[in-house]
Amino acid sequence: MKYTKYYLLALLVIFIDQATKLSVHTYMQRGEEIAIFGDWFKLHYTLNPGMAFGLKFGEEWGKLFLTIFRLISMIAIAVYLYFLARSKAHRGFVWAIAAILGGAIGNVVDSTLYGVFLDNAEQKMEGALFFPMFYGQVIDMFYLDIWKGHLPEDWYFVGGDYWAFWPIFNVADSAIFLGVATIIARQKSFLAHQTEEQQVESARIESTES
Repeated sequence: MKYTKYYLLALLVIFIDQATKLSVHTYMQRGEEIAIFGDWFKLHYTLNPGMAFGLKFGEEWGKLFLTIFRLISMIAIAVYLYFLARSKAHRGFVWAIAAILGGAIGNVVDSTLYGVFLDNAEQKMEGALFFPMFYGQVIDMFYLDIWKGHLPEDWYFVGGDYWAFWPIFNVADSAIFLGVATIIARQKSFLAHQTEEQQVESARIESTES
């Protein structure tokens, strides 16, 4: 149970993430929008070929590399989570990593399988391998319509461009964001706990040797 509870959280995140995505895919048309709370929080069915929160990674081979990177990261995080639980790291830190793992796997499922089973892969690019496997697009649906419009022309680099805040996201993105935000916000207590554990382990080793 020492390890299982953290993986169960990851599984819960995956289940909720996939349930919401498949529900949106089944009951909504692409581009359809449903108001939840006024005009600022909506369900909006869209497909994201790139990274979290609507960001995109390169062209041509970028999508394949991104999916493979996600797969490798997912495995690395799962192994890291095991060693964290085993080393008695701060429980808050381990829970945060578990949430990140669940979110990572949730989006990996989309990128790896949705192109096959939901037929939502990006248009095939010349020379693309494994198509449509690894070319699936991630389903996003939560839209915080805080502000949208063109920025002032005199703003450097982004002046005159159209921006919409906040990007559309999903449960997996939220789990990753909350996990990372928790680690950043509580890094001092997490590091202090790690230092304390190291001191206890050092004292135990010294007492054993003596």
